[in-house]
Amino acid sequence: MNDTRGIDADAASPGGKPVPVPVRGDVRDTRAMSVHGSARNASDRGGVSRRRFLTTGAVGLAGASAAACGQSVLHAPEVADGEEASPDPLSRPPAQPDDGAWTAARSRFALEPDTTYMNNASLGKPPIAVAHAVASGYEALSENPFRAKAELSDVVSRRVVPGLAALLGADADEVVLTRNASEALHMGAMGAVLRPGDEVLLTSQEHPAGRRPWEVRERRDGVKLRTVFMPSPLESEDQAAELIEAALSPATRVLAFCHVTRGGHLYPVRRLCALAREGGVLSHVDGAQAVGMFPVDLHDLDCDTYSASLHKWFLGPMGTGFLYVRAASRERVLSLFAPGSPTGAAAYQPPGTADLPVRAALAAALDFLEAATLAAVAKRTRHLSDHLKERLEQMPGATLLSGRDAAVSCPGSTIFEIAGVDAVAAVERIGRRAGIHIDEHQRDGHNAVRVSTHVYNTQAEIGRLVAELARLRT
Repeated sequence: MNDTRGIDADAASPGGKPVPVPVRGDVRDTRAMSVHGSARNASDRGGVSRRRFLTTGAVGLAGASAAACGQSVLHAPEVADGEEASPDPLSRPPAQPDDGAWTAARSRFALEPDTTYMNNASLGKPPIAVAHAVASGYEALSENPFRAKAELSDVVSRRVVPGLAALLGADADEVVLTRNASEALHMGAMGAVLRPGDEVLLTSQEHPAGRRPWEVRERRDGVKLRTVFMPSPLESEDQAAELIEAALSPATRVLAFCHVTRGGHLYPVRRLCALAREGGVLSHVDGAQAVGMFPVDLHDLDCDTYSASLHKWFLGPMGTGFLYVRAASRERVLSLFAPGSPTGAAAYQPPGTADLPVRAALAAALDFLEAATLAAVAKRTRHLSDHLKERLEQMPGATLLSGRDAAVSCPGSTIFEIAGVDAVAAVERIGRRAGIHIDEHQRDGHNAVRVSTHVYNTQAEIGRLVAELARLRT
């Protein structure tokens, strides 16, 4: 549907077709170098001459012709003469969700031996190639700002935006890059065409970043906010849809809700958007906890706006996100930065100088997810979460709040309470004592711990976590 399967994704064009990798000197695979190489000076390599290549996401795109002529300043770490570049460990999607099948994918990440990171719902752990791409972009700017700006802009416009749109089942002209989901949520909310007295319906489980812009509209423009209580955990899709349908009123003009809540509860987005569409209500979806964890098809969901961060489950560099505005909804969601009715995504783009090295590095995150496929990522994260739930169900004093029903629980996040244990103190203690980084979830009436596992986590790490959790009660 929206995954690119079975291709050598690091050498993919915006249309998903394999393109030739530029050959320079005696090195034939620049992609693996951005993962396994190390950037060292020529003097550190015994006088070996320095070779430069297009960085991961730029191969065949923003400078393929320049690379062939030896002109591009975007490069990956060098490889010495006679040194073989490591093979791409994700030339095909992992066939199974177990740890063994994802060993190659784990090699894409800088994993400290004494640290276990399970807080991806707050901030994801980008692959090494993403970090190298950011560094390479800034180094290029320091060497030749004129050329680097053009090349980085080309990567963003010809690879990142079209690739992101294709992965998410949208048109490139419906997607604009932002710094994060919060910025995108504000842009969508502040752009919604509303009159005094118009009603915005929110759920009780919205993130503060999803509620705050509507509070601004309430104070500035006289719109009315109403909140429908949603239980945690959800019992079923029917329960979620029926509660929201009952809360809609003739005055409702916007329905704002999360695709996945902070606690990992999954809403029936397509069904809720259909309810909104039937009543002429704008659907405004917060996808910060969804994008990168499982397949998302925005056209199929039929929402009017969708906002997400790309530095969580998507594994992009910090400070990246996007706003999607459905093409047919532009008359009802105006731009904050351009007069009149928007004619495309460019009208929604915040003005000023963009952080091009960071945005261009999203190409490397795209490469990883396209090669792994979001369908496989969803199976892997569900596999890990299910294993954690099984262990917690056997632990005295633990109360699992994330359900087993895949229809109402996301694959990667798990929340639970431990009798007699303060969640905030537990998170700090486990991080300090065991080097395991998780998060608290003291909201929705819970004193809960949140664990958000991604593809590079393992069952052994989960075992260590559960052992540390058990120690909290002793």
